[in-house]
This record gives sequence, C-alpha cells and structure tokens, in this order.
Amino acid sequence: MTGFGRSESGNAEQIWVVEIRTVNHRFLDQRVLLPSAFTALEERIKKTVAGQQERGRVDISITLHGESTGGSQLHLDVDLARQYHACLQEMKDKLGIGSGTDIQLADMLTQRNLIIVQEQNPDIEEAWPLLEKALLNALADCACMREREGSSLKKELLQRLDNFAALVGKIENMIQEILGQRQQELRNRIAKLLEGMDIDPMRLAQETAIMADKADVTEEVVRLASHIGQFQGFMESNEPVGRRLDFLLQEFLREVNTLASKISSSTVAHLGVEMKNEIEKLREQVQNIE
Repeated sequence: MTGFGRSESGNAEQIWVVEIRTVNHRFLDQRVLLPSAFTALEERIKKTVAGQQERGRVDISITLHGESTGGSQLHLDVDLARQYHACLQEMKDKLGIGSGTDIQLADMLTQRNLIIVQEQNPDIEEAWPLLEKALLNALADCACMREREGSSLKKELLQRLDNFAALVGKIENMIQEILGQRQQELRNRIAKLLEGMDIDPMRLAQETAIMADKADVTEEVVRLASHIGQFQGFMESNEPVGRRLDFLLQEFLREVNTLASKISSSTVAHLGVEMKNEIEKLREQVQNIE
C-alpha cells in the first residue's frame, strides 16, 4: 500500500529529518539515502524498517542539519599560504616580474595543498538514538496513512469475495440438474451408437452413471467454499497476510479451472468466466496488501 511519513528529531548540534515513502511491491525492497559519513547505519535502518513492514517498495530519505553534520570539510593551511606568498613576493622582487603589481588571489590558488579536504569521522553510536527516534516516528506516521488505505481496501476485497461466493452458490444449486442432464445426454448418445444391438439395460445404466459422475463438481465447490472461509478469516487477522491471500487466490483459480473442465455447459462456462474475472480483480488488490 502507498504511504508517506515524515519526522524530525535532534538537539542543539544536529537535527535528523526522515521521510518515508511506500508503494506496492511483491517483496520488501528498501532504498536508503543518507549522508555519506553515516553509511554505517544503513543496515540498522533497514533492519528497523523490516521489523515493521514485510512487503512494498520503501524509499527512506534521511538528511542531517546543524553544525555537526559530518562528511567532508575544507581546511585552509594559513601558515603554508603565508610561506607561498612570501616566496612569490621574493621571486617577483628578485626577478623583476610584474614590477609594480601586487600578488593576486588567483596566483595563490594555483599553489598545492593550500586548501585541503578533511574527512569528518562522526560518532555514529551517539547519532543513532536521535536518528532512530525520527525513523520510528516517520514509520508510525506512514503506517497511519497505510491503515486508512487498508480499511478501504478491505471493504472492496470483501465485496469482491461476496460476488465470487454468489457465483459459486449458483453452480452449487445447479449440480443435480447438470448431472441429470449429463446422464440423459449420455443415454441418448449411447443408445444411438448401439442402435439394433442387444445389451443389458442394467449394465448400460451403470456405465452411464459412472460417466456422468465424472461431471460431478461437488468436491470443487466444497473446496472453494473452504477457501472463501479462509480468505475471510485472513482479512480479520492483524498479521501481514498478503502472501497468504495471493497463494489462496491461486487455489481459487485452480478449482475454477477444474470445475469448468468437468462440465460442458454453456451456463457453467459463462459463470466460470465471471468467476475468473472476480479472481483477477481480487488478485490486483491483494498485491497492495502487506
């Protein structure tokens, strides 16, 4: 599910700002953007997020403000600059170069090691409690938004499930009628094939009943009813159930395919198409569930 959360935490020296964005994804995919001096904290950040979210694409943007921000800083070597200036002045005087002109800043900037880059080594253990607080608050803010979306999504899924259950109920009510029609069709076909031949009527009736029994979809209907009950139970769970629902919908589809293959009926074929359509709509929404 989609969500956004933001939080700040800090002290007089540094302020951490955490922004979290989540979108749908089959697995948990985390992307962390934070100051380079604190990359050692990336695994802790991912572990914290994984403790509260199992699925989805999660973008975590972390910025640090204040005097103690770590990273690289430029440092001017003033003593070395004075020496360079004195040497340049001496060269100018002794060689008569540029007589009457002062040494410019551009002349100094061409000299090596006047400005050096100093890497800062911040104390990550000291920084982590503040960062963790901002991270947890941002996660909580994001979770509130996701819960609101989840509540709406639950209503739609249950409505789709009711539609699917109604279609299963129609087929269940038709089973006996379908079996009777199948038996009659088989009797007529066999009678035509065996026209003029002497055959035991009892034996013929038995074979016809056996062949008709293969069109019985009672078992598939019972399993579908069980799957529907499981789906409803998962929807009331407080645990992440996205993967379970996804697997359950695969079972829905398998039973519907088996059911449709057993019965050669235009009415059942039409209902089967409607059932597959509802399964596809359910699956699209289940991808949004953690």
